[in-house]
Amino acid sequence: MATQPPREAPAQAGRRLDLSAPWWSSPRWEEEKRRIRGELAALEARITPRRRLRAVIRTLARHGLLHLVQDRRAVTPSAGDATHGRHPRRDPDRRLRQIGRRLRLAFQELGPTFIKLGQVLVTRQELLPDPITAELAQLLDRVPPMPFPYLAVVLDEELPDGLQTFAWIDPEPIGSASLAQVYRAQLRDGRRCAVKVIRPLVDKLFQTDIANIARLARRLQRLLPPAVAASSDLPGLIRDYYSSVQSELDMRIEARNTREGRELVEEFGTLAVPEVYLATRRVLVTEYVDGWNIKDFPVDFFTFEERFERMIDLAHLYIKEFLNGRYHADPHGSNLMVCRHSKKVYVIDWGMVGRMDALHTEAIFRHLLHIRLNQAEDAAEVMLDVFEPTPYTDVGRLKDQLRSLYIRYVDTEQAGPHNWGHLLVEEIRIAMDNHCRIPTGLSLWAKGWSAAEGTARWLCPEISYHTVVESADVQILRRLLARRFNYRANAAWIAEASELVATLPRRLNKILERAAWNDFKVPVEARLSDPAQRALDRMVNRATLGLLAGTFFLGAALLAALGGGTWDRIPGLAAVTTVALWGSLGVGVYTVWRILRSNKA
Repeated sequence: MATQPPREAPAQAGRRLDLSAPWWSSPRWEEEKRRIRGELAALEARITPRRRLRAVIRTLARHGLLHLVQDRRAVTPSAGDATHGRHPRRDPDRRLRQIGRRLRLAFQELGPTFIKLGQVLVTRQELLPDPITAELAQLLDRVPPMPFPYLAVVLDEELPDGLQTFAWIDPEPIGSASLAQVYRAQLRDGRRCAVKVIRPLVDKLFQTDIANIARLARRLQRLLPPAVAASSDLPGLIRDYYSSVQSELDMRIEARNTREGRELVEEFGTLAVPEVYLATRRVLVTEYVDGWNIKDFPVDFFTFEERFERMIDLAHLYIKEFLNGRYHADPHGSNLMVCRHSKKVYVIDWGMVGRMDALHTEAIFRHLLHIRLNQAEDAAEVMLDVFEPTPYTDVGRLKDQLRSLYIRYVDTEQAGPHNWGHLLVEEIRIAMDNHCRIPTGLSLWAKGWSAAEGTARWLCPEISYHTVVESADVQILRRLLARRFNYRANAAWIAEASELVATLPRRLNKILERAAWNDFKVPVEARLSDPAQRALDRMVNRATLGLLAGTFFLGAALLAALGGGTWDRIPGLAAVTTVALWGSLGVGVYTVWRILRSNKA
């Protein structure tokens, strides 16, 4: 879409568009809207599952992702490698970076769905090597924006008063992401605002692409080795991705999250969340924060005490969220704004809000406290309540690896490589290597925790983030105890215990009656696991093939030995004997080959 803004559109104060000008209610703007709607309708008609699948295959092939083994450029030494005596074939990181770069370029070309998928894969660092995730991390940067007229049509359709809601708007977006764009504007009542608009056709494109991706994930899941399939749930990963992006495509959900965030920060004097002015399904209008990104504010804007105070408040805010099982999943520096007037830190962009089971969250905080006290055995035991072992998990080996990991994090500083964000990623990797299932949301939780720690490190590097978290020990303990000794939290347990006590005499009487009549039975049902069932089925199939091959071979041999002169009297008997003999030999060789191949695997 290379359409430019209408030439007749009036401008004001540089690039500001005066939306109160008559042009925006004139027939010329109506004609422009009809043209844009027609162009979008034509594009939407071409978005079908089959066409998108062909486009995906063509794009992946063009970027060499379907023929990596035959790709010579990935194994050809560059001048720099030759200078240092290195060969790409012996440099796996370079090859992985090449793969990551091609994935990134392919995702950018395929559009919003795959850009968002790449951003989600960045959070699953236990699934992909570091060189690939480092390349995909570039998808988190600014995405090329769509021309303003297409977003103006969305504003005109979604808002009750259309474009007349605003006095002016800057057509140059201050933020451009894969799903939405953000503009600076002013309402008719004089309030400055930020306008977040969902890109046209994103929802249709997303629904079509996600259906193709889900089918591919189900096929890949069946091809995985049993041990890997037991701990990896590719369809589940796609469902998580689908649900998270669905919430980001509805600005009313983000508006609700933003209002809940405003309630969370009320107790913190240095923090704030923008006020929501207006929200529809595809448009969100919030308070505009005049200031800097938290990584760009002037060095002398805050004193050390002010930076330390804001670091403490941010850490306690995130801990408060995490303990409630609800958290801002993307608290990186770009989503924190420093207001130049109030000096408050504004937490913006509440589109990606994650949730995780509160018991898992409690276990994570308890294991962090154990690590700081050099209680590696206790920390490993706690994390076994988070990771779910499978039949392929060696629990002893898992605990040994976790204990070895924790020793390095007992007394570390946030500036070093052994920070807590890195710790959670390493734990997830160890659990995956040992074929454990990872709770839904844990990877996103780890990403949010790591981003919060990185923000604190940037804001106040003089103070260890570990020390800041330990300052919230009382808050953590109070919330854990409040949840454990809360009537509502234990209502189900109380009800079940009451029912057990009330019905115990009747149940015990039935047991004694059956015992008196010698009718006491304990049904036992044994079931094989799915991998064991598949292995048994393969064994039965091979035994059946071997039996059939032996039977045909024996029959053909008997016919060949005893047939003699009957071949001349019965036409075709010799041909049948020959086919049966060679067919039985072929089936027998195939059966032996399959058995030898499975033993090697």
